[in-house]
Parts: sequence; structure tokens; C-alpha cells
Amino acid sequence: MNKILGIGNVLVDILAIFKDEMMLQKYNLPKGSMTHVDEKTTNKIFDDIKHQSKYDIVAGGSAANTINGLSKLGIKTAFIGKTGNDELGRFFLDDMKKSGTIPKLIAVNKTTGNCKVLITPDGERTMCTYLGAAIDLCEDDLCNEQFEGYDYLHIEGYLVQNHALMRRALDIAKRCRITISLDMSSFNIVAENKKFVSEILDKYVDIVFANEEEAKTFTDREPREALNVLAEICKIAIVKVGSAGSYVKQGNEFYKIQPMQAKAIDATGAGDLYASGFLYGMSKKLPIGICGEIGSLCAGNVIEVIGTKLNDERWNNIKKSLNY
Repeated sequence: MNKILGIGNVLVDILAIFKDEMMLQKYNLPKGSMTHVDEKTTNKIFDDIKHQSKYDIVAGGSAANTINGLSKLGIKTAFIGKTGNDELGRFFLDDMKKSGTIPKLIAVNKTTGNCKVLITPDGERTMCTYLGAAIDLCEDDLCNEQFEGYDYLHIEGYLVQNHALMRRALDIAKRCRITISLDMSSFNIVAENKKFVSEILDKYVDIVFANEEEAKTFTDREPREALNVLAEICKIAIVKVGSAGSYVKQGNEFYKIQPMQAKAIDATGAGDLYASGFLYGMSKKLPIGICGEIGSLCAGNVIEVIGTKLNDERWNNIKKSLNY
């Protein structure tokens, strides 16, 4: 069975639903974006959350969510990241162990990263991220031994801002003949690092995931045409178009993937779990159209719950529907 390694920011998510968009306006947060904030700002936002909304705390981080989903689907997984040597760090470590993922975590004397996820009535999520210890993950933390024995490497686009770290991870993966998957993760990060993203897509990435905003930011094209551009650079390209489903292309193969019929209450983690389903299919050597359908199934389930974690009943139902 194929094994999948993830690398990304270790974050603990604090999810809160609001009745309007006043919080976004107060902190000048672009709706649907991910914005980095300092420790003072993240504490102020948390104070507002506690006064205005009910909230949940869960282990998160984009690549970690994808790896968690893959583990729940029965794939052997591991994850590289950096935590603080604190309560949140131990919470993240325990959650990863419970999911069956091998934790390749580095603990330092710093606050574990956390992300405030502000959910508006339309189900859209806007993220305020304080990276804490996660930002200290660097190229010197990586070595060949961490990557050996894995068939796929899944990287979150949030790491794109650290060029040296990305190059080190990608170089090691290529040397180990690992298939590389990249989720673009955020349109504003793509915009700020467009030249570097273009370089790594062309030189390293085999599978690229993007939503329509990320795809348009990178290609200046609408989703269908953006897919063609991405598929010319990478072996497999996926562009997700929300409630309209997704497009998948490999060479001359093109598939329009229908979305799962779902009652959306929170879009948090939809892209992460889509990647879980798609990479599960890839690990089983299924046709890319089927991979997209499994991605859609996983994404459709997660938007029906608050946060990025599905309960065992949902995972069991998903696995029962996979006759592969």
C-alpha cells in the first residue's frame, strides 16, 4: 500500500460562527482569505470570539487536515511540523496519534501556532493565523530519513512563503522519487509569491490543487482555462469551483466532477478533505475522474459539519461507498 507524507504548519483551530460579517470589517479581513496576525491581534480576536460566539477547538492546519483524512481512509501516513512545547502542542500530538498518523514533530519552547476561523452565515471561512512555533520550521529541520519509504508528499501552499524550506523539502522528495502534491491554499499567498510558485510548479510539482480564486490569481484566467494552463505545467491539475464541483485534467483527459449534494454550514477544510479523497484514489491507482469523485465525496461531508473533523460514523459511511 502507498504511504503518504505531509508537511505543513502545525495549527490548532478555534472555530466560531457569527451572525454577520462585522468581525471581518473590524479587523479588515478579506472574506475567504487567510491573514497572518501577530500575538497581540490573535489574542484580541479570541477575546471577541469568547464574547460574541460559541467556539470549538480542534487540531488543524491544511496539510495536517489532509493527512488526517487519508489516515481515516486507511492510508498509512506521517506528518512533519513544528509545535510549541506547551498544552496546545501536546493536544496536536495526541490528536495525530489517535488518527493513526506517525508524528514527525519538532517541539520548541514557543507557543504552538493557532488559527481563528471566522465563519459567516453563508458558510464561508476567513482565517486569522498566528503561526507561533510553526514559523520556525526551516530547511535545517529536514533530512532524507524523514522522507524515505513514502510514495507521495503533500505540501500546503502556506509554506510557499518560506522559499528555502520549500526548496529543501522538494529537493529531498525528488531525490527519493516521491510524487509531489501541492495545494495552493490561499490566493493572497499565491499573489505575493507568484514567480516562486511558477518555478516550483514547473520544476517539482506533479499534482496541483487550486480553488477558482487561486487559479485565477496564478493564471489570470477563468477556471476552465486556468485548468488548461496548470495542466500544461503539472501532470495533474485540479481546480475546485465550490458548489459547481471541480475540474480535473491530466494530459488530454478532462473531467467535470459534480459536487456531492450537501447542506453547507461551514466550508472550513473542504479543500483539505477534497485532497484527502483525491490522493486516496491516486494511492489506489484509480482513474483521475474517480479520484475527483472521491475528493468531492469527502469535501461534501465536511461542509455539513463545523470544523475539519468528521466523526467515525461519517468516515465509515464514506468507506462503505468506496468499492475500490
